[in-house]
Amino acid sequence: MKYIVVFLMMMTLAYSETKVDVSRIYGKIQYVEAFPDYKVEVVSAFEDLSVQEVNSFPDKAGMWQIVDSFPDFKIQKVKAFGDFKIKYVDAFPGVK
Repeated sequence: MKYIVVFLMMMTLAYSETKVDVSRIYGKIQYVEAFPDYKVEVVSAFEDLSVQEVNSFPDKAGMWQIVDSFPDFKIQKVKAFGDFKIKYVDAFPGVK
């Protein structure tokens, strides 16, 4: 019985890894060096989210307005082991 309980606990921990719903990452974004909401890797292919930096109306997935204060999300750019991967685009932002 103990082994079953231990096995179930291990399986729960293995499958409890939360994936980020990147379709909700839009709006006012602040780039930070510490204490981010999300860590992202900037890539040129196989991205999770295509990002377009805009000056106003960041109202769809992947549309980011870069701000210095009062952000919706704080983002830290990392080289590896980010929460998700982004690619900067000039048109057609969104989930890939």
